[in-house]
Amino acid sequence: MKLNLIMKSARNAVIEIEDGGVFYCKEEYRLVVNNIEYGTTNQVVTSLTDLKPSTHYMIRVEGSLNQSEAIEFTTDYEYVTLNVKAFGAKGDGLSDDTSFIQTAILACPKDGRVLIPAGNYLVTSLFLKSNIKLELEKGAVLVAITDRSRFAVLPGLIESYDEKSEYNLGTWEGNPLPMFSSIITGIEVENVMIYGQGTIHGMASFDNWWENAKLMRGAFRPRLLFLNHCKNVTVQGITFKDSPSWTIHPYFSENLSFYNLFINNPADSPNTDGLDPESCRDVTIMGVHFSLGDDCIAVKSGKLYMGAKYKVPSENILIRQCLMENGHGAVTVGSEMAGGIRKLVVKDCIFQNTDRGLRIKTRRGRGKQAVIEDVIFENITMNHVLSPFVANSFYFCDPDGHSEYVKSKECLPVDDRTPHIKSLFFRNITCENCHYAVAYFCGLPEKKIDMIEMTNITATFADNPEQGIPAMMDDIEPCSRLGIYAYNVTTLLLNNVHISGNAGETIQLENVDSVQQNK
Repeated sequence: MKLNLIMKSARNAVIEIEDGGVFYCKEEYRLVVNNIEYGTTNQVVTSLTDLKPSTHYMIRVEGSLNQSEAIEFTTDYEYVTLNVKAFGAKGDGLSDDTSFIQTAILACPKDGRVLIPAGNYLVTSLFLKSNIKLELEKGAVLVAITDRSRFAVLPGLIESYDEKSEYNLGTWEGNPLPMFSSIITGIEVENVMIYGQGTIHGMASFDNWWENAKLMRGAFRPRLLFLNHCKNVTVQGITFKDSPSWTIHPYFSENLSFYNLFINNPADSPNTDGLDPESCRDVTIMGVHFSLGDDCIAVKSGKLYMGAKYKVPSENILIRQCLMENGHGAVTVGSEMAGGIRKLVVKDCIFQNTDRGLRIKTRRGRGKQAVIEDVIFENITMNHVLSPFVANSFYFCDPDGHSEYVKSKECLPVDDRTPHIKSLFFRNITCENCHYAVAYFCGLPEKKIDMIEMTNITATFADNPEQGIPAMMDDIEPCSRLGIYAYNVTTLLLNNVHISGNAGETIQLENVDSVQQNK
């Protein structure tokens, strides 16, 4: 067993207990803080709260058989704490506390903390500013008001006076469109921490935000947390619940960390993705538990206009020690990825009861900047995932999604509209109780997937598998117990791949130039 300090601040810390467990430790451990019993944990990524500023701590983790590891650190300096109740917030679940909490945020000096103590605080939108820490104490709930007439609108594009550039605030599914301000909104802020054991509750339902979900009414639906052009933001410990749309949406932002969150939306809620970094770089997501109605994590970079104009990919994204449940895709790339996706690493995770494990979605029209490369999945356990691996270059989204241009299997000319999937790596992955297919890979005939490597993959099918469509594309037949299907791939490397419980062909290949299969 090894103990790592992942992060620390004035009031909290995050540790990692390396004992070979994935998301959950192999056993429950005792936590001892400065020789005082703190509690127990069974999670690999564990948060420590209620620490004091500028204080030296020794954290000891004790297991069975006299296992014990310790780390030492000193918490950061904190200048002052501003309790929102001192500014007039009631926390009674009846009063609108937005202006009182917002005043505390605006009044908070550098190295200060805004404290939201236990209580239910009705709010619309709160706007962050730089160099502050916002703590939601255990029992504190930000309860979102659902009357859209009380929300500000963030315009999609505002033309600058030089008539050459523009200012982009709102966004919806990869396009610069007007959206309502989110429950917590950060615009061009940096050095911010949002943390604690509290909850941000969007109160969304089919009686308000989810009714006619695709229709823009005044503006598009808000997020629970929206970060637009932000830097150095850490979010730790918070529970996010019942979001109006995408739950956490970082947008053109960098140096972001998300630790020990619980993101919980109903299984039938529309477009309630868990965490969607869009045109972001240097993002770490660790110890997050997802249970929701759409993609758990969806990495994006614009539908067309924003990606083609600004050419900002999502890159250097690390996802570790996470639990993804009940979503459409555990980790999805696209389909809004016109700026490209590169250097995405997903490791040491559990996927349970999701439609897909890895889900890559692209299509003609995304453009030549829409390049996906160096996507690595390793040390993953999947259970009851309908189709664990899917790469689809014919995704039928958008008004022209069923057009001949998008769905054609003919070799069309390569031009400025043609996307490209370059390299995918899957290593040390176990998939139990598969249903439709283990892997379904479809590249474009004019721009094949360059390389797919699958190493040390073990997959078994459910005893009574469902039949269904493994990828959202036209002209595809329902299937079950399909092993690996590859279409328009340049190189397919299969090393130590085992599929059992298969009633049909294990491997089906069409227009695959090179196959290397060991075992």
